Formats: sequence, structure tokens, C-alpha cells
Amino acid sequence: MSKLTVENLKQIKEKFAHRLTFKDKTYLLICGGTGCHATGSIKVMNALQEEIDAKGLNGKAEIVETGCNGFCAVGPLMVIHPGDIFYQKIKIEDIPEIVQKHLIDGKPVEKLLYKDPVTKKRIPKQNDIPFFAHQMPRALRNKGLINPESIDDYISRDGYQGVAKALLEMQPADIIDQMKRSGMRGRGGAGFPSGLKWEFASKSQSDIKYVLCNADEGDPGAFMDRSLLEADPHAVLEGMVIAAKAIDARKGYVYARTEYPLAIKRLQIAIDTAKQRGLLGEDILGSGFSFDVEIYQGAGAFVCGEETALMRSIEGRRGMPRPRPPFPAHKGLWEKPTILNNVETFANVAQIMVHGGDWYAAAGTKNSKGTKVFAMSGDVNNIGLVEVPMGTSLRKLIYDIGGGIPKKRKFKAVQLGGPSGGCVPEQYLDTPVDYEEIAKVGAIMGSGGVIVMDENTCMVDMARFFMEFIQEESCGKCTPCREGTRRLLQILIKICDGHGEPDDIRHMEMLSDVIRETALCGLGQTGPNPVLSTLRYFRNEFEEHILEKRCPAKRCVNLLKFEIEAELCAKCGLCFKVCPVDAIEWKKKEVARIDQEKCIKCLTCYDKCKFGAIM
Repeated sequence: MSKLTVENLKQIKEKFAHRLTFKDKTYLLICGGTGCHATGSIKVMNALQEEIDAKGLNGKAEIVETGCNGFCAVGPLMVIHPGDIFYQKIKIEDIPEIVQKHLIDGKPVEKLLYKDPVTKKRIPKQNDIPFFAHQMPRALRNKGLINPESIDDYISRDGYQGVAKALLEMQPADIIDQMKRSGMRGRGGAGFPSGLKWEFASKSQSDIKYVLCNADEGDPGAFMDRSLLEADPHAVLEGMVIAAKAIDARKGYVYARTEYPLAIKRLQIAIDTAKQRGLLGEDILGSGFSFDVEIYQGAGAFVCGEETALMRSIEGRRGMPRPRPPFPAHKGLWEKPTILNNVETFANVAQIMVHGGDWYAAAGTKNSKGTKVFAMSGDVNNIGLVEVPMGTSLRKLIYDIGGGIPKKRKFKAVQLGGPSGGCVPEQYLDTPVDYEEIAKVGAIMGSGGVIVMDENTCMVDMARFFMEFIQEESCGKCTPCREGTRRLLQILIKICDGHGEPDDIRHMEMLSDVIRETALCGLGQTGPNPVLSTLRYFRNEFEEHILEKRCPAKRCVNLLKFEIEAELCAKCGLCFKVCPVDAIEWKKKEVARIDQEKCIKCLTCYDKCKFGAIM
């Protein structure tokens, strides 16, 4: 392929932009993210192509596999244009009806339309569905619209216009000024102003500098970076090129965990095609500026999300944090000035160059500008990827966009900021989600993981789960994190097993304070947060576990004894059928009985009983 010029970019945009108006033919945009792949979207796409071929619709209908659409809870999903018709939970057997009824007869397939859980009405258009209607896509502006493996699709959506402007019309100081005006703070968790970080690196004197993209994303329940790379890899590359111009770097790395094969595949395709078209490598767009990007695959260590540990890993050493100062902007990768931002941060940079920093700063709050991408999971109806303005309340995020709690259960808490974050209870649901306000209620913004918990969640067990993760992922370099988190975990396990003592709560609080004050890196310092936030809001549950040897949420199995209430038993035998160890005795039209010696307390019968007869 020949290298592009600015004029070529305009020509490609005009040539391919017509597809995104969806006027020349019918386009079937099938979600091709990891979530939809897992639910069978590839088989659905192949069956759809076969049916289109069989009906002679080639040339009239075109299938486009996009990246992650965001609405993971209802995959496999597809949006058909023109019309913005949204189909969910598509099965292979639905394909003939879609082709006949929608493509040939021009009528939507009602049963596949989204059904509002409150009104029970079918909503045909994607943008009318509450999950999408309340969002403000900026980093996610191309999700579900383009083929992530097509550079021309990206260019048709103003792709590489930011690079053209930054390289041909702006000086490094101008780029940094726009970043500072935007108020963009790093979306990887710490929230340090990106423009300020770039300014420090720009002023550092060195013949070699580096731009790093953190795509390691190790938090349980987090999939923002993965989905962004799967859906829009060129946006990340474009942001890295602009950052390189700002600090005068010639080399960049994307540090991606090996567990992201689809994201890595699409990112490598993007790198290769960008090089072929002269948008990466030597003399980009004839500007005289050169910059190259390489993928470095990490082994999945949580600690490598910390910037200095990530740099040590790229250098071929064990990923362990080092003391700061000196900071990476002065001495980073191979002791050279380095900037590191995460995937979401870089995905916003090109738009800031095109539209200006003031445009970006118009959204959000006074101290937290722009939008934020969140990955919602747990006990919430609409699991998926969402982007909202900073300052959006937790209630709007969980109920208006997330669709509330399944099975009419009550909300209990939401974990923000991953394992290093904290649990926020119901009384703070109206808290605006920004860096300062979330910190006031004992959580952190983190990279954007949002795990919702209902009334059946044991908060002591939840603290144990996160502490187990933190302890296992500790790099072991500093004693407070290595030994302190181990001791916290031991106490939590003891409490969950029914052997807790009254002094355990005091010991955990004292130990947490020591770890926060003395651990080497940010991950260690925030490690006790799950314990401290659950003690802050759910101390009564710890006391019930310790003093009454009782788990109110009925999740800590060593504190439970399962019995069947005869008056409530429907004699249906469902518990008998689902028990994995044949511990339930039942005969037709008789009350079931649990053999306590065989029972392994797996909770299967308790979860499956529709009548609340399992006590």
C-alpha cells in the first residue's frame, strides 16, 4: 500500500463515509467483541451470510463485524441500518426469520427487540434503549459502528485527523497546552493530570524517550481496555503518536496481557496497516516526525499495572515497583524519560486535538473533566460497557443505565476501583462519580470496574475474596504488603469459618493503617481498602459472624446448617434434582429432607428453591 498524505485522508474519509450514512444498502452490524464471541456471534454471523447468499441478497445487504457494542448482557446482538434496529440474544434458528421478515418484507422481528424490564414494551431503536440513551460516547464513539480491522473505516470517522493536525499544524507546547486545557486526568486509576505529566517528560533532556500504553487491566470485573482495543485500536495508536510528538519520543510500547488474544490480534493488525499507510513509522504524513509502536505481552501479573513495575517487565526483569522519585517522566523505561497512560486515556487524545481542550472540558465536573468508561458487572441486569460524563451519580449508573438489580432483590453495595477500591452502600447511591466525591465515601475511581452486589452478598466474604486476590498478586518486594495482606486474609478466613474473635476487628484496622502508611507502591497502599470500607459500612456483619457465629447473607458455608421447612416445601423435587451429591431425599408428593452428613453446603438447593423452603 502507498503511504498517505493529508489529502489522501480526506479522500478516504469521503469514499467510506457514505457507508456510515447507511443509505446505499442494508448494513447488519454484528458485535464481534469477546463477550459476544463467547455467546456464539461467529456462528450467528456465518449462518446469516449463508442465508443472505441463499436469498440472493448479496449487494443489497452487507454484514460488518464490529468491535464490542457494549451491551454484553444481551449478546449475541446486532444493529441493522438504516433504522437503527437493535436485535438481542440472537440464535441461529432466528436467522431465516430475520432475513425474510426484516430484509425482504421490511418489518422488524418483534421477539428479538429489546424488552424494557419496567414497561415490558419492546424498543426497536438502539438509541432509544435506556442503556444507550443515557451515555455520552467519546472514547467509545466508534463502538459498534466500524470494523476494527479496517483502517479505512476508522479514517471515515475522522480517524488520524488528530495526528495530521498535531504533526503538521502544532508544536509540542501547543499539544500539551490543549491537554492541560482539557483537564484530562489519567484514566488508569491514579487520576494524575495527563497534560502535566506530558509537560514534565517534554522538559526532560534526553536523546531517547518512550511512550507507553498500559493495557494490562488486572482488576476482577474490569474489561474497559480490552473492549476498547477490540473495537477501536487505531484510536489508541493515534493518541500515542500525538503523545510522542508532544514529548519528542520515537518509540512506544503497548503493554497488553496475554489473556487478551482478540485485542492483541486487532491491535497488531492496526499497527501493521498504519505502518503500511505511513501513519506509523518513518516520516508520518510527510511531517518529518517518526514514531513506531510495539506490543509487549505481559504474563498477567496484577502488580504490573503499577507504572514502574510495568517498565521493569518490559526491560525483561521481574515486574516489581521501585521507589519514587525519580519519577518516570525523568527516569522511566531503561532510565529514559517516559510517559505512561492507559488505553482509555489515549483513546481520547485525538478528539481533544481535533475539537480542542475546551470542548472536552465542557463535560464533567469542575475537577474531573470529560467522560469515564465503566465496566458494569455483578448483580445488575445490564452488564456491559458504558461511558458517562464525570459527575454522573451511582444511582443513574446502576438503575437508569444498568437496569437495576435482577430478581427484584434489594441493592446492597457497589465495589468501585477494583480490589484496591471500596464498597459503597445504598445511602451513598446519589454520590457523583468523580475522583474527589468517590474518595469521600471510602472508594476510588480506579480504572473503571463497577461490581454491583445485592442483598444476598456477604460483605465479610466479599472482603475475603478481594483480599485473597490482593495477597496472591502481591509482588512480595515490601514487607507491609507481602506479610500484612497475608495476615489480613488469615483473619478474614478465620471469621468466615466461624472462629472469629472480638479483637479481630481491632487488629484488622490497626494492620490496615500500617500497610497504608508503609507499603512501597500505590497497589500496596490501597490494598486494605476492601477491609476498611466494609468495616466502615458493614461492621454489624463482622460482629454477627464473630459474636453470633452467623452469616446473615447465608454465604459463609461453615456457619450454615441446611434444613427444609415442611410448611413451605412445595414437594416439587427441584432441590432433589439439582443436588450434586445426592444429599436430598425426596419422593413424589412428599416433603424433601436433607441428609446433614452428605450435605457439602454448596448452596445449590438454596439458590434454586423458588418457595424459600430451604432454611
